[in-house]
Amino acid sequence: MNRITIAEAAATVHGERSPLHDFLSPDSIAIIGASADPTKRGYKAMVGLIKGHYAGAIYPVHPKLAEVLGVRAYPSLDALPGPVDLALICTPAATVPGILEECGRKGVKGAIVLASGFKETGEEGARLERAVLEAARAGGVRVIGPNTSGMFNLHKKVNLLDLANVKAGDIGFISQSGNMLLSLVLEAEHNGHVGFSTYVGPGNQTDIGFNDYLRYLGEDPRTRVATLYVEGFRDGRRFLRVARETTLKKPVVVYKSGATEEGRKAASSHTGALAGSYAMTVDLLRQMGVSVVEDSDEILPVAEGLALLQQARGKRVAVVSDGGGQATIASDRLAEAGLTLAPLSEETRRRLAEILLPQASLVNPVDVAGSSDANPALLADCLRIVAEDENVDSVFLVGMFGGYYTRFAENLLGGEMRGAEAMIELARATDKPLVIYSLYAPVKPPALRRLHEAGLPVYASIEHAVRVLAALGERGIHLATRGQSEPAAAPEPDAAVLAAFTAAGEQGRDLFEYEARALLRAHGVAVAEERVARGADELAGIAAHFGEQALAMKVVSRDILHKSDAGGVKLGLRGEAELRTAYDAILSSCRAYAPQADIEGVLLTPMARKGVEIIIGVSRDPIFGPVLMFGLGGIFVEVLEDVAFRSIPLSRHDARSMVDQIKARRILDGVRGQVPVDTEALVDLLLKVSGIVSAYPQIAELDLNPVMAYEDGYAVVDARVIVDAGEEGKS
Repeated sequence: MNRITIAEAAATVHGERSPLHDFLSPDSIAIIGASADPTKRGYKAMVGLIKGHYAGAIYPVHPKLAEVLGVRAYPSLDALPGPVDLALICTPAATVPGILEECGRKGVKGAIVLASGFKETGEEGARLERAVLEAARAGGVRVIGPNTSGMFNLHKKVNLLDLANVKAGDIGFISQSGNMLLSLVLEAEHNGHVGFSTYVGPGNQTDIGFNDYLRYLGEDPRTRVATLYVEGFRDGRRFLRVARETTLKKPVVVYKSGATEEGRKAASSHTGALAGSYAMTVDLLRQMGVSVVEDSDEILPVAEGLALLQQARGKRVAVVSDGGGQATIASDRLAEAGLTLAPLSEETRRRLAEILLPQASLVNPVDVAGSSDANPALLADCLRIVAEDENVDSVFLVGMFGGYYTRFAENLLGGEMRGAEAMIELARATDKPLVIYSLYAPVKPPALRRLHEAGLPVYASIEHAVRVLAALGERGIHLATRGQSEPAAAPEPDAAVLAAFTAAGEQGRDLFEYEARALLRAHGVAVAEERVARGADELAGIAAHFGEQALAMKVVSRDILHKSDAGGVKLGLRGEAELRTAYDAILSSCRAYAPQADIEGVLLTPMARKGVEIIIGVSRDPIFGPVLMFGLGGIFVEVLEDVAFRSIPLSRHDARSMVDQIKARRILDGVRGQVPVDTEALVDLLLKVSGIVSAYPQIAELDLNPVMAYEDGYAVVDARVIVDAGEEGKS
């Protein structure tokens, strides 16, 4: 089985140790607001520490009590006889700023603020929260919360939640929902083999955010998989950077509920309207190697599977089953999850035929068809044979293993136990993950208990098992392609383009289309030539220049963003006469549409030949920063929203994966006799756009819509660049 070493797990993400270790693994704890009332958190925290046999110093702080649960109490932090690593503040919200000032004087390293009543309640609460942060920073105290459920570190025997029947293990969990923690703890208790290292409820993330907690879990030698339940990121871009580095060392699992709407509300372009979505967040997390689960009941199964098995080489799965129906279900779920049934070699099928009955199916999925009814250990032999096939990345046992002695005869228990030992031996000898689904898993028969105790994941749901296989394959591919995942360097800004941004800023406008096209052209993007006519007298020369080419004419105006709505676009024009007629019509329509509009003229460019419509866009998400979108145009983006997102800057692997991700990918490959488009040219275009946005922070949004994709390249038909009003040079 794939195991990371303690040294690998302990390796720091940023080259220096996270300060969170100083108080998430504390040697001394002050309970401020310790209580003798069993209904109070100050009581429960004391009970959790005492019952859990915490070996560090416990300091109950209460102005009137002499002791709490037999532990000497102190009237204030100043009265404590020793240093304090962690303070648990159990008092009302209004008292917190003053208490944090005391913590600063005492040299407390970290404080957990349980109270609610801060920014989540309105402006008055927000002012109080700002006071909390000011007091903490003045005293050098890091703050968990406020409005948090608390924390535990079970290997340190710190259980400030007084949770019963929760065992120490290797899953680190950060959750904005206390109920989600309780759900996973109960699920782990039923599982019987899953334990936790550290839990923290980040609360309002006033000081410490998800990126800080992830960094800590990435460095923690007791954590083999970092698991997060996220409602909202405070600094998404920083989180992505930490996630990118952490996933090199250990798996990261995220369940993201909801989605930010800020980008959608602020957006004025098509790209911006699609950004800020849940789909965007998921794409960005997966870009960094995070395993995203979309159903809450998948969190613990996937975390357990990744903790135990770490990764697979790829997505080719061999299924061994003792029932055709469940083999079919497994095949369906595997396909839906983006996994493939590994094509078994002739040698593998020959070896299977030697040990199975004639009616057995020797293609993947392998159905033993009764061959194991009298000898369940035979399944282990089948697993070993398929695991030795070079076409196989992971192995999936599906059926009723563990229940043969119940279903058929008690004397089969020995055969099942021998089969379990053989499976354990196989798992230790191969780097190919072995995942087990058994319909008897809920009753935990001896053979399945033995597998689980030995570190093999056993699931009662085909869907959960498949999701684990998908996560293992995705992680293995991500790690294998990291060498191709270094972001491309940004180009040097072009002087003429910078001058255009300066002019746009001084005039309080966005780039005109001809300026946007010049920006693209300056950095190697294939853009057809254009001419701008600022008066009708220029049309004759333009008509002569383009000859018989069909032209598109579009209004150029800082005040007309949606040209088609204003009647500002005419297509398929040839010759001076048609240009003059179209020019007059555009000016008339646009002046009627926006009488006060400042019309600079019209832009003329050759019509692009028919191809596959593509949309490429960039928006600056308020949480994640610059994000690039790619998809097919037309109905695919308007109705189906079949698009892919990546955080800028992109690597070549990122760009290629965007093209591969969209559901309509087959259209690019050519369907019904159509010629495939040049996808490498599209990859190159995505990289150039990523570089342009990296080079020019003045760009708030960028839309290339449509881009026509051809078998021999592409053509950018329309380009739009919205200037960031906050950037230097914008008036």
